Amino acid sequence: MADRFVLRVNGEERAVVVEPDAPLLYVLRNDLELDGPKFGCGLSQCGACAVLLDGVEVRSCITPVSAVSGAEIVTSEGLGTATQPNALQSAFVAEQVPQCGYCISGMMIAATALLERNPNPSRDEIKTAMNGHLCRCGAHLRILRAVTRAANESTPL
Repeated sequence: MADRFVLRVNGEERAVVVEPDAPLLYVLRNDLELDGPKFGCGLSQCGACAVLLDGVEVRSCITPVSAVSGAEIVTSEGLGTATQPNALQSAFVAEQVPQCGYCISGMMIAATALLERNPNPSRDEIKTAMNGHLCRCGAHLRILRAVTRAANESTPL
């Protein structure tokens, strides 16, 4: 039986009527029409579906919507805009990170969580934070440079 949930997504309260065990990813994409988080593996192994839940990176493909009611959910759409990108988004553009773009949302979420915890991470700390985020285009070195650049410029959120 479907229930009503009020979710706080990217600073806005949004109501949805869905099954309690519906994956957050499906609610974000299908009900709230956000296309930042992607379906990659459905097993929490690729990182394409990553979102911030109260500032902590979670995989939305395995997180039931019933577990997030009352939490602040941030998707890549909540990080900045095309006209006002945050420091991390600007760094991703400057380093020409996006190739196909499929992994980028999850990569930016992971990097944002890292930079919120540690505004000046080492190269190894960045690698560790990005571990578990797959990029088939091989943009890993560009991602590393972009996160380093953002850390040197300012905090992304």
